[in-house]
Amino acid sequence: LTTALGTSLVNTLFVLDEPSIGLHPRDMGRVIDVMHRLRDAGNSLVVVEHDPQIMFAADRILDMGPGPGERGGEVVSFGTPLELRQSDSLTGQYLSGRRRSDAGVAPMPPPARGPRLQLFGAAEHNLKHIDVTIPLARLVCITGVSGSGKSTLVQDVLYAALLKAKGRPTETPGAHRKIDGAGLIEDAVMVNQSPIGRTTRSNPASYVGAFDAIRALFAAEPAAKERGYTAGTFSFNAGNGRCPSCSGTGFEHVEMQFLSDVYLRCPDCNGRRFRAEVLEVTLAGKHAEQALSVADVLELTVAEALAYFRGHAQVQAVLAPLADVGLEYLKLGQPVPTLSGGEAQRLKLAGHLVAASKGAPAAGGLARVGKLFLFDEPTTGLHFDDIAKLLRALRKLIATGHSVVVIEHNLDMIRAADWIIDLGPEGGDAGGEIVCTGTPAEVRAHAASHTGKALREYELALTPSAGHRRQSGLSEGLPVQKALLARPNCIRIHNAREHNLQNVDVEIPRNQFTVITGVSGSGKSTL
Repeated sequence: LTTALGTSLVNTLFVLDEPSIGLHPRDMGRVIDVMHRLRDAGNSLVVVEHDPQIMFAADRILDMGPGPGERGGEVVSFGTPLELRQSDSLTGQYLSGRRRSDAGVAPMPPPARGPRLQLFGAAEHNLKHIDVTIPLARLVCITGVSGSGKSTLVQDVLYAALLKAKGRPTETPGAHRKIDGAGLIEDAVMVNQSPIGRTTRSNPASYVGAFDAIRALFAAEPAAKERGYTAGTFSFNAGNGRCPSCSGTGFEHVEMQFLSDVYLRCPDCNGRRFRAEVLEVTLAGKHAEQALSVADVLELTVAEALAYFRGHAQVQAVLAPLADVGLEYLKLGQPVPTLSGGEAQRLKLAGHLVAASKGAPAAGGLARVGKLFLFDEPTTGLHFDDIAKLLRALRKLIATGHSVVVIEHNLDMIRAADWIIDLGPEGGDAGGEIVCTGTPAEVRAHAASHTGKALREYELALTPSAGHRRQSGLSEGLPVQKALLARPNCIRIHNAREHNLQNVDVEIPRNQFTVITGVSGSGKSTL
C-alpha cells in the first residue's frame, strides 16, 4: 500500500481491495489523506471497501447487491455519499443510521464478581508489564491503534499461556509473570482467517457435519434399500458410489510441465462426482419436480437447502449456523480452498456453533463457563448487515456459556461489546500500555483514548441530521469533481457477467475517488 500510494504517478488508475484491514480509525484517516492527494494529482482511485470512514470520504459510491451470491451482482446505487445515505439500499440504511449492526444485541453488564481471567505482568515486545482482567461469559474487545500491542497480548501471551496451562503443545508464551483463572475455562480456541485446508474434497456441508445427515436420508430411501446402498455409497470421498474415473473429485488434473496445471471436467460423470446409478436415487420434495439426487443437493446454496430440508430437524440443526454467520449464499459442495479468509473464519465459527448447540444452556442462566474463543478481526470483509449476523452468532456462543475475546478495529463491533480493553496510546515503543477499560459508554467518554474519540465521531457521523454531518467533516463530493462527471471522461464496463454479475454496465469517472460497496458476496471483487 505504501509503495502504491507513495508514487508520483499521474493519470493512473489505483484499485485497492479493503485498505482499511488492520487499521484503527485514527490510522485510516492518514491513508484517506494520502488517497485524496493521489486523486488531486490527477489519478483515479477505485476502492472495494466496507469501512464507512472511507465511504464518507469518497466522491462517488457504487453499491452492489441487493443481496449476496445469486441474489447479488447488480448495481443498486451509484452516486455521492449523501445520495447513498438517502437511498433505500441496505448500505444506505446503515450509513444513515436508520439501521444499526448492534440492534437487538444489547451489551451485557460485566458481573461485579463474576468469573474472570487475570494476566499479570505481560511484557512481550512493546507491552509495558501490564495487568489485564478479562471477564468471562462476555464479549470482550481488545482495541487500540495499529501497533499498540493487541496481537502480542492476545496471541503471543494470553493464548499461548492458556495452552501451556492446559498442558497443550505450544510455543513458549510471551513474557508475563502469571495467569489466574485458566481452570475456569474448558479450552482456548483461536479462530483466525488461516485456510481450513487445501483439499478440494472438503466443503461447507461436510465441515459442519450436514453431509452425514443428508447421506443418511438418501440411504433411507426405498430405492437405496432395494439396491443395498448405505450412507457410504453417497460419499464422494470413499466407497464404490463415487465416479471411478475421477475418484469423486469431478475433474481430471492434467499436469503441464512448463505451464499452469489444467483441470478438466470428468468426461464420465460430467463433474457430478458419482456413478450414474447412484444418482438415480432421489429425495422427493413436496412436488415431483423437486426430486433431487445427491449431486443436485451439493449444488444447492445453504439458503435453498434450509428450505428443501425444512422437515428434517437434524439437517436443519447443522445447516442453520451457516446461515447464522451470513454464509447462506455458499453452495453446499463448494470446495473449501475457494473460500476467502473471512468466509473461512465464519465457517470455523459455524462449526463451533454446531458444537455449542449440542450443549444447551441451563434454565435461567448460563450452563457453565465453557471455552474461550479468541478472534482476530472477525469483521474483515464484512458488510454492516453481515456484522449484525456475526454479532448474533457470537451472542449465541456466549448464551451457551462460552467466552469471546476479539481483536477489533470495527466500530460497530466495538460499540456492541460488553467490555473494552483499549491499548496504546500510540503504536510501537509508544504503545503497549492500557489506556482505559470499561463499557463502550465509558471508553467513549475517555478523553485520551483514540478509540473513544473514534466512537464519538462515529455516533455523530451516523446521526441523520445534516448539521451533525457537517460537524463530522464528511466529504459529500467536491463541486469540481462533480463537474467532471458531465464530460465523457470515465472508464466504461459493459455487460459484466463474471460469476454472479448480472450483465451490469458501470461507468467509473476518472480523476475521482470511487468506492465499490455492497453485502459480502454481492460481486464487488468480481467486478
